[in-house]
Amino acid sequence: MEDYHIVELISEEELKVRISELAEQLNKDYAGKELHLVVILKGSVFFACELAKQLTMPVTMDFMAVSSYGDGMVSAGDITVKKELDEDIYDKDVLIVEDVLDSGVTLYNLGILLKARMPQSLKIITLLDKKDNHEAGIKADYVGFEIPDKFVVGYGLDYSQKHRNLPYVGEIVIEQ
Repeated sequence: MEDYHIVELISEEELKVRISELAEQLNKDYAGKELHLVVILKGSVFFACELAKQLTMPVTMDFMAVSSYGDGMVSAGDITVKKELDEDIYDKDVLIVEDVLDSGVTLYNLGILLKARMPQSLKIITLLDKKDNHEAGIKADYVGFEIPDKFVVGYGLDYSQKHRNLPYVGEIVIEQ
């Protein structure tokens, strides 16, 4: 990518407030239950950690790394599991924690894979939702922010493994 700069889209304070609101909703929806978080690596880690700290029910956490892009920029449709779950999800209330819901192809296929393992329930929470890009007919059960189709970084999201550590979500703007 050419020279670029980053413009803040969602501030650190806005992230904190919205994650607290999401946690409050989850605390109501899963009251009296245990919740198993399946965190999608690497981008969702910041979101998952902040969210989990505010959950009041017993929480377990596991991690997956999946891709449907192979070597290209366009989804191939099938998913490749790069890091498998360490624990069985059978009969558990499972919440997939995603950083950004874009086309939905990867998440759709991941849902099929995980449903076959017979969890008690399976829902999706995403920090960011590029709602206008959905191709796979999937929607998240819980959404932090709807955003336009922009290339975003920060708060776990990266560009070539850089900028994950920004405390806000920003858009990469190419300099002309």
